[in-house]
Amino acid sequence: MSPFKGQTGLKRILNASGYSLDGLRAAFNGEAAFRQLVLLNVVLIPLSFFLDVSRVEQALLIAVCLLALIVELLNSAVEAAIDRISLELHPLSKNAKDMGSAAQFVALSMIALVWAVILL
Repeated sequence: MSPFKGQTGLKRILNASGYSLDGLRAAFNGEAAFRQLVLLNVVLIPLSFFLDVSRVEQALLIAVCLLALIVELLNSAVEAAIDRISLELHPLSKNAKDMGSAAQFVALSMIALVWAVILL
């Protein structure tokens, strides 16, 4: 059992929040793709408030943007774990990284598709 799992209550929430902020900071400082997605979100999310769409449509426009950030965080985590294990080229490592990249491609495609369906 992990020694980090022993915290409960407010202490656990504070620790988890700190770890989350550390992860966001690491992604922003170390991953150009994450910074690019943040910039895309900085543009698209405020834009969604000025469009003549329903609240549900606006929620979808925002949700797909945030989903792409989530997928990028998970993709970066997979890449970091693979690189931590070994920097040696291996077919399974390549597959894992390629699948993470494919997930991000699907998430970005979903942004384009949802925004196009709602706006066009």
